[in-house]
Amino acid sequence: MPAVPSWLSDPLWDQFAALLPARSVTDPSHPLGCHRRRIADRLVFDKLLQVLRFGCSYEAIADSTCSATTIRNRRDEWINLGLFAQLKAIALDAYDRIVGLLLDDLAIDGCITKAPGGGEIAGRSPVDRGKQGMKRSLMVEARGIPLGRVLAGANRHDSPLLKPTLEHLDDLGPLPEDITIHLDAGYNSAATRDLLAARGLTGEIARKGVKAPVQATKRWHVERTNAWHNAFNRLQRCYERKETVVHAYFDLADAIITVRSLIRQAWTLYRWDTRPTRRP
Repeated sequence: MPAVPSWLSDPLWDQFAALLPARSVTDPSHPLGCHRRRIADRLVFDKLLQVLRFGCSYEAIADSTCSATTIRNRRDEWINLGLFAQLKAIALDAYDRIVGLLLDDLAIDGCITKAPGGGEIAGRSPVDRGKQGMKRSLMVEARGIPLGRVLAGANRHDSPLLKPTLEHLDDLGPLPEDITIHLDAGYNSAATRDLLAARGLTGEIARKGVKAPVQATKRWHVERTNAWHNAFNRLQRCYERKETVVHAYFDLADAIITVRSLIRQAWTLYRWDTRPTRRP
């Protein structure tokens, strides 16, 4: 079973392959010039997609075509080159040019997931009997496209993570003059209002005691994106211990979410010769 359908994995791979540096098929330093051939990058990329989607271990996904050590080594090589972050940035830029990011209304919220292996960004989860967990503070635009995240231990409160999450706005280029940030009741404090005012932002903050449907407004988009992230089992139950590796998998998941939304939005907005008769 493929991790993602071909209409989604093929464009992702085409862009990712364009970022890869040139590599010799065999090791040129081998004294006899007959070293075994390098495992194809596309094969390793598909293996990483399977790890991300199914949450399986590297040993479980390895087979005669590619070992677990090769998957890890190639993953670390690509992380050091910053390829996953570049892929996410390119996907976001393409979405902005073709569909357009709706930056007038942004939503931010935290989400706690399991981290059984512990690691650099794990902490005692207050909702899972003190077991190891991870929290992500996620910012999305009005359609739910992920714009930035901050990772921390599950024992961190949402409110202190708001400032570093908002700093991702600096990477988006020109912004609208009036931006509304939609937040839940956990952010309802004077410190949050002062922070938003200092950045020239308007806060739409829920209040305790008021029914959620009355004040949910546009905050549900971030809840849906959190559900999209949790559909990737590697993120929902994370065994990775290094923060850089976790961020790489989130960047890959963000690229998948963005490209998938781009294809579906473009099916409605544009026409082309090979456009399918049914929306993907």
